[in-house]
Amino acid sequence: MNARTNIQILNGPNGAPAFVVIPYADYIREHEGKGDYIPHEVVSLMVDNDWTPVRAWREHLGLTQSGMAERLGVSQSAYAQQEVSGKLRKTSREKIAAALGIDAELLNL
Repeated sequence: MNARTNIQILNGPNGAPAFVVIPYADYIREHEGKGDYIPHEVVSLMVDNDWTPVRAWREHLGLTQSGMAERLGVSQSAYAQQEVSGKLRKTSREKIAAALGIDAELLNL
């Protein structure tokens, strides 16, 4: 059977399976709605650079401001203003979270 899969099994020193690696997007999709998982990298970006959660998530996911603006149907400058805002409206937060593919609660810090 040669079915393609997005997972990778890593064996330990004894040759037995020890870890399973899945694409990040699949992991996020499986954990949507739980709202309790923020990757260490996102927290580090926020703390080290004094960034908002929106910017930290965007950078973590490798997206540009222009790319986010396109996903949201707004101009890059309009998105840039939202990204630095410490207080997003609930509807804006939900739209941005959907564009990032994460739960809106993860932007509520």
